[in-house]
Amino acid sequence: MEKKYKSTSLDHLPAIAKSILSDFGDDKIFLFYGSMGAGKTTLIKEIVHQLGIEDVANSPTFAIVNEYFSKKNGAIFHFDFYRLEEEMEALDMGYEDYFYSNSYCFVEWPEKIPNLLPENVIEVEIISSLDERFITVKSK
Repeated sequence: MEKKYKSTSLDHLPAIAKSILSDFGDDKIFLFYGSMGAGKTTLIKEIVHQLGIEDVANSPTFAIVNEYFSKKNGAIFHFDFYRLEEEMEALDMGYEDYFYSNSYCFVEWPEKIPNLLPENVIEVEIISSLDERFITVKSK
């Protein structure tokens, strides 16, 4: 399945996040592709909010992974692999414990770990222009 969205405002994100979870929420691993500043983190923040986290979600750029907790969805993991130099760093942090935990995992910069990605994932591609975001979501 594939769905496309267009956003010209942050006000569109709650409806987009809700639709993504409605259409793809049975899958737990979401890979986010897009250039720096495309809006990956912003969309993930809204998705985890829709999943019921009460904390403020933020980018795990320096921590590499943030863990959130939702009363209705349990642990939720948000990864940012931008700073990884090699896949071995993801192995060292125990990425498989997260990916195979049956918890939601939202992954920014998955292209840094291509050989470690599970088969059944949802790919989210964000292409940005001056004031528009084009979001394509598809099951792989």
